Amino acid sequence: MTEQKSVLASVTSMLVRVIKALSCSYRIPDPLPWAQLAGPLAAAEDAVARHDERLGKSPIRDGAISRTHFADACASLWLDGELVHLEDLVLHDAGMDVRAPTHELTRAHAVLRARRRIAESKPDWALSAAGLASLQGRNHNAELDDEETCLEDGERDSMADDVGGEQGSPDVAAPTGILKSDSDLDMAFAAIDAANAKAERRLASELRSQPERDALIYDPDWDEEGRLEHWRGLVVQTRSMPPTLAAAIAADAWGVIEPLEHMPWLGRLLAASVLRDRGKTRAHLLCLHTGLKSIPRERRRPRDPAARLLVLLEAMTAAAEADRKDHDRWLMTRNLLARKLAGRRATSKLPALIDYVLAKPIVSAGMIAAELGITPRAAQNLVADLGLREATGRGRYRAWGIL
Repeated sequence: MTEQKSVLASVTSMLVRVIKALSCSYRIPDPLPWAQLAGPLAAAEDAVARHDERLGKSPIRDGAISRTHFADACASLWLDGELVHLEDLVLHDAGMDVRAPTHELTRAHAVLRARRRIAESKPDWALSAAGLASLQGRNHNAELDDEETCLEDGERDSMADDVGGEQGSPDVAAPTGILKSDSDLDMAFAAIDAANAKAERRLASELRSQPERDALIYDPDWDEEGRLEHWRGLVVQTRSMPPTLAAAIAADAWGVIEPLEHMPWLGRLLAASVLRDRGKTRAHLLCLHTGLKSIPRERRRPRDPAARLLVLLEAMTAAAEADRKDHDRWLMTRNLLARKLAGRRATSKLPALIDYVLAKPIVSAGMIAAELGITPRAAQNLVADLGLREATGRGRYRAWGIL
């Protein structure tokens, strides 16, 4: 019995040590295997430049970019082993879902919103500290709180001015019976003092503390700030390299370092933003997810860093060439549809419908009606006049599109 107690005592006195996850690091291959990278690098530089130049002077530039946003968002989920239908993403983005959105659909929509945000901002915005914080969604609540605080302070200041005017203005004599009591004035001045104290506390603190994250969802040992700084330092080191190679290193480093625990797809969007920041792409944001989708799964994630860079360069070439072919096909379709505008009135909705159809992979009668300000029945008549191809059949909804 005494032996058992001694054993139990020795077990209970043991200290439990928690092994923290080692911080991931990434090193740029030195020296770089230029003999292997020279050919794919030249092909990627040429393909990306050709597509960007053609897209920059294209009459359907905005529509082609909008379509590629949807395709790249679906491809990002496809790379993670999730299937998101392009039709469901378009309808969800328009707020006309035919069924309850799935978790994968909401993630694809998050990728879509991030792509639009990066493409509409300045070239260097996404790589800045403010841009990364905004893409993570960290400063959204802070901005809302600051706006609410400013509104509250403005209301209280206006109330203070009203009270001060009633009490201290020597030129204006307040009518009898309208003067407030001392208790009301004390309450008003107390509210003003509280608002001033709150504003001083906000001005004194430069950075607001982030709310605690749930340990079941976020790893407490996941140093996102440190990993992001490490990744941004690597991006700075690639300043002297060709733009496509710098973008490939940025995407590969993001996959190894994994700065954000629940946003692995953001690294490929930031890699495309590196091309915009370096001036390689001025008219569009490269669809790196779509390019990686064309690479066989066996070659997509090798262990050798140089082989991974080679795969990323091939993905850039494939994405640029595929988007260029799609652009040429859409442009030819637009020219064919424009022939049906001959003899139409100047107030016809058909030109606007053509532009809208080119900007969306599919369109429904409700989407057309909301965009053009007409009835769904009139939208169906316009679709019949253009002769668009029906993409979904006569199910719960009908949608049309162009190839």
